[in-house]
Amino acid sequence: MTTVCNDSHGDFILLGFSDRPHLEKVLFGVILIFYCLTLAGNTIIIVVSLKDPKLQVPMYFFLCNLSLLDICFTSSCVPQMLVNLGSPNKIITYHGCATQLYIFLWLGATECVLLVVMAVDRYVAVCHPLRYTTVMHPKVCLQLAVLAWGVGLIQSLIQSSATLRLPFCSQRVVDDIVCEVPALIQLSSADTTYNEVQMSIASVILLVLPLVIILSSYGAIVKSVLKIKSTEGQKKAFGTCTSHILVVFLFYGTVTGVYLQPKTHYAHEQDKFLTLLYTVITPTLNPLIYTLRNKEVKGAVIRLGWRTWSSHR
Repeated sequence: MTTVCNDSHGDFILLGFSDRPHLEKVLFGVILIFYCLTLAGNTIIIVVSLKDPKLQVPMYFFLCNLSLLDICFTSSCVPQMLVNLGSPNKIITYHGCATQLYIFLWLGATECVLLVVMAVDRYVAVCHPLRYTTVMHPKVCLQLAVLAWGVGLIQSLIQSSATLRLPFCSQRVVDDIVCEVPALIQLSSADTTYNEVQMSIASVILLVLPLVIILSSYGAIVKSVLKIKSTEGQKKAFGTCTSHILVVFLFYGTVTGVYLQPKTHYAHEQDKFLTLLYTVITPTLNPLIYTLRNKEVKGAVIRLGWRTWSSHR
């Protein structure tokens, strides 16, 4: 039996942390600082990747994509988050919620695929160095980047559309900090079995499978590196991969907690903090991880800073 609503396109209320007003004030300041750092850090990564000749290689092309993705990802939800935290008015329009859902899911799914592409790039670089320039040709890199963004878009169009077709009737309070699929599914008054199955399948394809591929790639990398007799060679090989591994664990560790764990009240409260981690904290840490743990990026940032300072003398 289909549930009929008189106003299925009414405004939503993003509940967030409204039951903890003191926490909201603290979070507003913390999130604003992290958002500014995200914009600055990722913009620097993009600029040095494009400007420095030494970084004109596939690894930094994908890193540039990741930085652009992180800027867009945080910008799809953080401004609305700040408005809600800084105001007693927690309302978001239906169309605002729908737009956020489409963009948020698109960019989140894209990051899942892009991290796999970056792992494959490292696998080819370490395990097949002589074939690296042939396999990771600029045209192939562009195609892989388009594939990542395209798969994310298709996933979003399918899952977001299915979620927004659900009737919400009188239940307009979203117990979350963003318009996210799990929270909207729980809000609906209709049978959501199809949506839950769809979300589970998407989680397996975009979370579990990519994680298996990434771990397999790094398993092969470790085996290959251990065969290198030179300690310096081992250090260099591991050095190019540790930054990416840290980023993978930060992103997947939080996202899987939101999309794969059973939904109890405790888990739902925990999900809000996990969502904060992968929407606000992780995009800020990514440029720091790549800059601090990567000599080439550090060198490029220093060279860019020196050129900028010299040009203004």
